Amino acid sequence: MRISHEAIYQALYIQGRGALKRKLSACLRSGRALRLPRERARKRGRSFVEDALMISDRPAEVADRAVPGHWEGDLILGLGSSAIGTLVERTTRFTMLLHLPRMDGHGKTRVIRNGPALAGHGAQAVRNAIAGTIMELPASLRRSLTWDQGAEMAQHAQLQIDTGLDIYFCDPQSPWQRGSNENTNGLLRQYFPKGTDLSQHDTDALNAVAHALNTRPRKTLGWKTPAEALDQLLKQHIIEGVATTG
Repeated sequence: MRISHEAIYQALYIQGRGALKRKLSACLRSGRALRLPRERARKRGRSFVEDALMISDRPAEVADRAVPGHWEGDLILGLGSSAIGTLVERTTRFTMLLHLPRMDGHGKTRVIRNGPALAGHGAQAVRNAIAGTIMELPASLRRSLTWDQGAEMAQHAQLQIDTGLDIYFCDPQSPWQRGSNENTNGLLRQYFPKGTDLSQHDTDALNAVAHALNTRPRKTLGWKTPAEALDQLLKQHIIEGVATTG
């Protein structure tokens, strides 16, 4: 006899008449009591990905995690359309957080129509945040980025020019296709609970949370921390660079 994970979820939610009981939802990192029907979300389309690279176009080296420098990204959203960007390296699970502060004029009547998203996580703000963060790494550790089909990535073509990243998009409503990022976002909800204003966390606070995750030993890394795994790759990069120039 076989049973799918979806059947288990449905059984739990049906017992609670469509929602988990409070004592059960309190045990979840996400705190999610209701389950969104997937069919409703599948109908949301994004026109900007028509000419973009899809996840099926990714080379095999990305899927098997053999080569470092391939990243997964997403936004975690909070109260008042606040957001924090997340980047996770697939080989080391190293995490970097993007500060996306609200722009001047947020909450006020717009003066310029069709201007940038003042909530701070519009396409231009996200592009600038990703480029400013990931360009701190050597070229060998910035090969590709996989993201959902969110409107915040509408400037992906310019981002590719700015950073040299190959940018791939997941299929609609398929978050498991960037599982490392999804798992990390679940851990981050311990620090950034749903229903809270994420704009109150400045760059220093985000760096502190990223440090906490990056210094947590992971079984999948042989109980090394993501920071140790990345440091090993950086040292290898330096050694290879010296050998090449020598």
